[in-house]
Amino acid sequence: MNFGIIGCGVIAFTHAMALKALKGEGCVLYACCDTVPERADKYAKEHGVQKVYYDDEAILADPDVDIVCVCVPSGIHGQICEMAARAGKHIVCEKPLEITPERAEAAAKAARDAGVKMQSIHQRRTMPSAIAVRNAVREGKLGRVCLAEADLRYYRDQAYYDSGDWRGTWELDGGGAVMNQGVHGVDLILWMLGGEVESVYGRAATLAHDIDVEDTAAAVLQMKDGSVCVIKSATSAYPGFSTAFVIHGSRGTVAFNDEGITEWRFIDEADAPARPDKVGGAMGGSGSNVNIAIHGHITLLRDIAQAVREDREVMLPPEDAIPAIRVICAIYESSRTGLPVRL
Repeated sequence: MNFGIIGCGVIAFTHAMALKALKGEGCVLYACCDTVPERADKYAKEHGVQKVYYDDEAILADPDVDIVCVCVPSGIHGQICEMAARAGKHIVCEKPLEITPERAEAAAKAARDAGVKMQSIHQRRTMPSAIAVRNAVREGKLGRVCLAEADLRYYRDQAYYDSGDWRGTWELDGGGAVMNQGVHGVDLILWMLGGEVESVYGRAATLAHDIDVEDTAAAVLQMKDGSVCVIKSATSAYPGFSTAFVIHGSRGTVAFNDEGITEWRFIDEADAPARPDKVGGAMGGSGSNVNIAIHGHITLLRDIAQAVREDREVMLPPEDAIPAIRVICAIYESSRTGLPVRL
């Protein structure tokens, strides 16, 4: 499988390292593209890329490119995904899939209509701890879920936001601490709970940076099953803290962070699921955007290559990435109006 990278910024490095690890499985970093020629040339030289393009349409016209990794600013993810779908290319799209639910839905529809595979990057779903917690919830081991928490406290300095004119903007970043960094945690808590959100009440503020979007936020989600989910998200939390999740149920409590399971307690120990013996599979990135682990990307890039070969569904199809975007946009709307938002 020949992969092409569109957008040669920071996250493209993670994709390159993941593809390097998968080279023995037939996954090749064949081409790259960036509208800034110097950036594309540097990336190609660093990673041994065969073909270099400076125009999105040119790389999509290359018949030897099988799968494209969309690593451009968030606010143009959908545009590039739709172009790739029309060109018949399979797609890996970085988070968030888009910055509004409507634009994300359009990108997903374009892929379906074109008959191409499309993988969304929410690598925290590959963590052994998260999978074990999700299974415990789905199997009813926790009883009725009462309270869930997602603690997403990152740190980014002003230099991070100043490093790209798209960062910290509504137009191209789609938001701040919640849409860019916190989207991983919002996606994960919704995936683990498995239920639908009824309403969202949120507060967002810019307190520590000179940016247009929020660096500090909190929200309460009322779930349709009656449970309550609390989300905290920030890029103002120096020096950045391990991302943590807790789910309290009528029959027990489970919790984990980037280091692994921190609570695994059940009222009926005889019926308790086995505590996972693997560590959490830390994804990194809490204190810096350049310290992101690659094992989740390896899993998702391997999966789409296999899905193309086997003509099956990918692990994380685009429709799965939309609920988190919908909730995040509701947090922003609630913060603007001071009112809860029903979904």
